[in-house]
Amino acid sequence: MNNNTSRRLKKVEMVFEAFIWNFRFFIIAPVIFSLLSALRFILIGTRDIWSGLTLGLDGEAVGQEATLDIVSYIVGGIDYYLIGIVLLIFAFGIYELFISEIEIKHQDDSSILQTNSLEELKSKLVNVIVVALIVSLFKQMLSLEIKQISDVVYIALAILLISISQYLLNLQHISTSKHQTKAQNTSVDSHDF
Repeated sequence: MNNNTSRRLKKVEMVFEAFIWNFRFFIIAPVIFSLLSALRFILIGTRDIWSGLTLGLDGEAVGQEATLDIVSYIVGGIDYYLIGIVLLIFAFGIYELFISEIEIKHQDDSSILQTNSLEELKSKLVNVIVVALIVSLFKQMLSLEIKQISDVVYIALAILLISISQYLLNLQHISTSKHQTKAQNTSVDSHDF
């Protein structure tokens, strides 16, 4: 009786563990919707850039305001592209972390979409998001009217904060790269014995 109960509990445990393990396939939903959202942002960015490229061709739009509109459209399009890239990196990253490694990527030497850990995925996303924020701030500054001296101070502070954030991100990247190199060297040294 005790042996029979033990087998039943083991079977229930195995079924439950299989259920938990296969539950990760629900991650397909955010992967699909992230890819569709990335496509949407890329299309919106393309539309904005096309609008910027064709704006000055009609002959009516001339002068500084038209130039600002053209730059605004193109920079806005780049901003949408960057958001699309964030969504693409997110989709690839969570797919590889939770579901399966993408085999076809080994045919290409690029490792930009390769994600080995949640920390690495977060780092890539933060880097691209910061660049998107920089581009977005630049776009906002194009239309900013300077009315007071404090406006100039705020712009300078924004540029300073962006510079500091980029510096800190680069420090983090250098630190992470050194840590990974040290870990790889330790792994190679341990295989020598």
